[in-house]
Amino acid sequence: MVTKPTSCTALSCPAVPLHNGLNIPILGLGTSHYGGYSHEAVLYALQECGIRHIDTAKRYGCEEALGKAVTESGVQREELWITTKLWPGDYGYQSTKQACRDSCARLGVDYLDLYLMHWPDSMVPGRSSQEVRLETWRALEELYDEGLCRAIGVSNFLIPHLNELKDCGGIVPHVNQVEFHPFQQPMKLVEHCRKENIVFEGYCPLAKGQALTHPHILELAKKYGRSASQICIRWSIQNGVVTIPKSTKPDRIYENCQVFGFTLTSEDMAYISDLHTNQKLIHLTFPIWKG
Repeated sequence: MVTKPTSCTALSCPAVPLHNGLNIPILGLGTSHYGGYSHEAVLYALQECGIRHIDTAKRYGCEEALGKAVTESGVQREELWITTKLWPGDYGYQSTKQACRDSCARLGVDYLDLYLMHWPDSMVPGRSSQEVRLETWRALEELYDEGLCRAIGVSNFLIPHLNELKDCGGIVPHVNQVEFHPFQQPMKLVEHCRKENIVFEGYCPLAKGQALTHPHILELAKKYGRSASQICIRWSIQNGVVTIPKSTKPDRIYENCQVFGFTLTSEDMAYISDLHTNQKLIHLTFPIWKG
């Protein structure tokens, strides 16, 4: 039995401004496929922890279940920040528009707070990824103009992909969501996003649990009287990164929310930053396309 915590809303969870004037909560709850969704955990996050930012994707197969949890939670739609992602198999102008509407229907919402292209590479036979990317982005821009998406962005895009969209002269992505944890710190990409006024959002902040047993992280956890996961999440947030740890366990979600009552020193921030080894974990669960 998990002890009910003080609501996260009472902690005044900070938000990060997007270049269109909206604000995205700096801490959210991530979901995933292959057992990465729990109805109980989402309800707990919304009702007991005050989480208002939830990240999902068509690929994860839990949009419909998430929509039911949101309805059951009783939290008003306008209080929530819901992000979902467009799978490369749906890239293309018309298919993108239909996929967005389908995601809204599964989630039971009239609009998305943030809609992301899940990968830079496409799965459209006979067409270059660049051509399909630009066509897909044009569809996202129109969905944004129509109000179906309050913000639009990308995921796993590198600097050349971002420059490609910039050269088109349309809407600059509001967000780029990329793997970010102590062992994977793409700081050149982070700096580029900041220069272009693109909010950088990081997934896998705990390195799929691998960071939780690292001696440096454990040393700092002991020093601050915090858990290893709280050290990792706090480090990510102090880097100005929107952070979306995943968990299906209520007690872990509660633990992951308690990161606004302490601050890591600059020396300890650097201590964790020194752990960078360019280790990418995403290929363990997702294919990476070429093109």
